[in-house]
Amino acid sequence: QVQLVESGGGLVQAGGSLRLSCQPSRRTFRNYDMGWFRQALGKEREFVAAINWSGGRTDYADSVKGRFTISRDNAENTVYLQMNSLKPEDTAVYYCAANSNYAWGREQAAFDYWGQGTQVTVSS
Repeated sequence: QVQLVESGGGLVQAGGSLRLSCQPSRRTFRNYDMGWFRQALGKEREFVAAINWSGGRTDYADSVKGRFTISRDNAENTVYLQMNSLKPEDTAVYYCAANSNYAWGREQAAFDYWGQGTQVTVSS
């Protein structure tokens, strides 16, 4: 089992920045594709960004493209989500997820390990 622990959430004003971190409990994460998802109150969980095992391939939801950057440091066993130019509509619980199935994609079903989530609140 791989446990994922997110950190870095909080309250920020619109236009501000936050950096989320995700640390898996095992170093085997370096072989997995990783993703970030979010769920706003009363809405379904949605894809935000994904990065492949080497960091050489990324994918972003249209709503965050150009504002968010996903990255990873396999030596530090950490994946990041840098969020800039935040908007009130970015308010959500953000989840880190790991895809151990070696099938690139943004579908939630492809991700088999999930963190508990970290709250991001953007005030207007």
